[in-house]
Amino acid sequence: MDINFFRAALMAVALVISGCDNSTPTPTAQKAPVTVLEGKTMGTFWRVSVINLDNDKASALRQKVQSQLDGDDQLLSTWKNDSALMRFNRATSTAPWPVSEAMADIVTESLRIGAKTQGAMDITVGPLVNLWGFGPDKQPVKTPTQTQIDQAKARTGLQHLRVINQSGSQYLQKDLPDLYVDLSTVGEGYAADHLARLMEQEGIARYLVSVGGALASRGMNADGQPWRVAIQKPTDKENAVQAIVDINGHGISTSGSYRNYYELDGKRISHVIDPQTGTPIQHKLVSVTVISPTALEADGWDTGLMVLGPEKAKEVVREQGLAVYMIIKDGEGFKTWMSPQFETFLVNGKN
Repeated sequence: MDINFFRAALMAVALVISGCDNSTPTPTAQKAPVTVLEGKTMGTFWRVSVINLDNDKASALRQKVQSQLDGDDQLLSTWKNDSALMRFNRATSTAPWPVSEAMADIVTESLRIGAKTQGAMDITVGPLVNLWGFGPDKQPVKTPTQTQIDQAKARTGLQHLRVINQSGSQYLQKDLPDLYVDLSTVGEGYAADHLARLMEQEGIARYLVSVGGALASRGMNADGQPWRVAIQKPTDKENAVQAIVDINGHGISTSGSYRNYYELDGKRISHVIDPQTGTPIQHKLVSVTVISPTALEADGWDTGLMVLGPEKAKEVVREQGLAVYMIIKDGEGFKTWMSPQFETFLVNGKN
């Protein structure tokens, strides 16, 4: 899931996962009015669906949502030179660097998931992301050389970054002066959770919020049923539904290799970079959907599992007890795999 505008151009046609509000009501149910607010942020789109909200409150809420998301973008963007994250990236000092509590929390969670995915979810992989043309730098005109890849890899590694909590203040510290942190893999999840907190602050108890491919919800939809989310089939040409889940009270996020790519030297180049090889992934796992207590967690896990590939990812899913749904390339078609924890969220008959 991403913060940059390059990726948005490729993903604008359809979200990897999209909210559904089409449950069949019971015969005696009175359908409640639903207000849908939408906008742009972090190079992608946001959407808020709220039940029983009048027009005046809807207008004020939209302004609050956009303002908050603009602030999140100013915190996490690698496309804004004056963002809090880019100020840290540009600094060559290896002394503790003061950051907000939100930034410290995001990095802490990212490092935790990174460790549990054997370094596959690596927020320091920015130099490689940029080298392959998925960051602020221009798309390469030819495949990067092994020397270029090795030079970029030398500037990466979770072991070079740590979070310090001291006397009520938070700091990031790097031991490589040119370490470059890229939080695009978790930015949408954080922003979705932040929107959920805004809904709570506004006294809204029934909502579905999404930023890009990360969603969070609470309460019931307009038909008095749990909020449902459709996972799309991995194709550029159709918006067919692969599965539908009830996510009430949880966060959900999908990482996929089938939309955000380009062609270079006759090969399809995926935006998902393997930190160990320094190159785009080549395996047959094309989509990973994760349901977690928060959208931030789901957003981090889906990236790490996507990098690992189907077999290694399954091992981690079983070890960690995660709710995960995978779509794997199988010849000319696809096959699916889900963990028992994910199956509990599945709407019957929609597998």
